[in-house]
Amino acid sequence: MTGRRVVTDDVAVLQRVFAAEFTVKAAEIIARRGRFVVALPGGSVATTFLPVLAELTVDWAHIDLFWIDERAVPPDHPDSNYGLALRLLLMPARVPLARIHRMQGELPEIEQAARRASDELRSVAGDPPGLDLALVGVGADGHVASIFGGVPEDGHRPNVGPVIAVHDAPKPPSRRLTMTLPVLANAGIVVVAAFGASKAEAMRAAIGEHDRSPVSRLLRDASSSLVLLDREAGLS
Repeated sequence: MTGRRVVTDDVAVLQRVFAAEFTVKAAEIIARRGRFVVALPGGSVATTFLPVLAELTVDWAHIDLFWIDERAVPPDHPDSNYGLALRLLLMPARVPLARIHRMQGELPEIEQAARRASDELRSVAGDPPGLDLALVGVGADGHVASIFGGVPEDGHRPNVGPVIAVHDAPKPPSRRLTMTLPVLANAGIVVVAAFGASKAEAMRAAIGEHDRSPVSRLLRDASSSLVLLDREAGLS
């Protein structure tokens, strides 16, 4: 595993490290290019870090927010990653609607939702997309976004968009949308966060050269990474 790693008993330390990284990167890239493109997660990483982002003094008018994945549910459904972000970040920070790029998980045809999400991502972040920062959680099985072990690396095949449909995820709900590993790995910085003893085995495996879990592949392929772990998930 390359890049920086922070392991601590105090989650508030991880929050401060992430907040500082986000603030510095946002200011630097907005000054240089006029926009900062971010991909957000759901789950415990969202509940830990999105309220911290909502309190930052950053220029939300120039920060484009995407999601690393979404469940095939309406935006007001309890399982919606967008719905979680709406409550924890988008409304409290008053992020402009024009900067919010959610995946339309409620569409009956999930392949159409993937095409729309791919087109929107390309229109903002280029082709291939260049995210500036991707915040990524990790499952106990080593999955990231909605990319699970044993799933073909669709993002490496020609003519596959940066967002793909998942029809048979082993974790419910089975139908999902997800950015591909190449898109996430291409981010200016990939921030991987994991909490709890259930994530320790996956994070230990991530340092192995031959481990093929999604989190291992992501960290190996990322040009720059920051790994934030509580003590139970840590490698020490």
